[in-house]
Amino acid sequence: MNNEKNTLYVQPGDIVLLVGKDRKEAITFVESGKVFQTHHGVVPHDVIIGQQWGECVTTHLGYAYQILPPSLEQLVRSIRRATQIVYPKEIGYMLMKMNIGPGTRIIEAGTGSGGLTLALARMVMPHGHVYTYEVRPEMQALAQKNLESLGLASYVTFKVRDIAEGFDEQGVDAVFLDVRAPWDYLQQVHAVLKGGGFFGSLLPTTNQVAALLRHLQQPAFGYTEVEELILRPYKPVPGRLRPFDRIIAHTGYLVFARALRGEFNPDLPTSPEDFGDPDLTDD
Repeated sequence: MNNEKNTLYVQPGDIVLLVGKDRKEAITFVESGKVFQTHHGVVPHDVIIGQQWGECVTTHLGYAYQILPPSLEQLVRSIRRATQIVYPKEIGYMLMKMNIGPGTRIIEAGTGSGGLTLALARMVMPHGHVYTYEVRPEMQALAQKNLESLGLASYVTFKVRDIAEGFDEQGVDAVFLDVRAPWDYLQQVHAVLKGGGFFGSLLPTTNQVAALLRHLQQPAFGYTEVEELILRPYKPVPGRLRPFDRIIAHTGYLVFARALRGEFNPDLPTSPEDFGDPDLTDD
């Protein structure tokens, strides 16, 4: 009963969303003895701890912040970024398509600013793990800092390496590649996936998708899918309900496949002419 009751109140180690009167949001990982600093004043974390979710706390200057549990989408949007992150609309769908949940072991490359890494860590905890590879050390350092600031770094192993050299892990449940030419690494991907394991990739252009599809046309992979998600938000005003003027439309194509039994053969033909005229073979 005590554990159930405690979920009603902010505890040390919780991630808290603070929303001011101007609707601006800030997210902090709550630790006893720390402080939350804004241009509206300072709030000690010890003042936040023990408060009921939904209550307000005030800074030393009297400015009020409402304390709310953040959504995963808000966490991803809040991170400090130096590169374009995977959008939440793709992340949510990818988590379902690749069966990511508590206990999952997944490899991600490249890490970038860590937006997807954050979402993966939240989903695989407490018994799963994320292994994330990035060739640029400055990007890996930023991603690690982002995860540490939210108390999620313990669920992630950060590695600076060109994945052409292969992965250290074996028998993982899933691999997701957010790299320019994922087809160059399918042999390394197949080598670490367990039988039936999930492969996914995000690509911005159709010519990249076509190249990846050609390399997936072999017995080592199967059940390939290509999908695009369009999200259309609406203004939540009853008297003038209509779509927002601007929407997040095309952000990338998602490609999914499953690892099948047998060895990956890098010598199989992959050029466009080897697959015939698409206008004649398309169904």
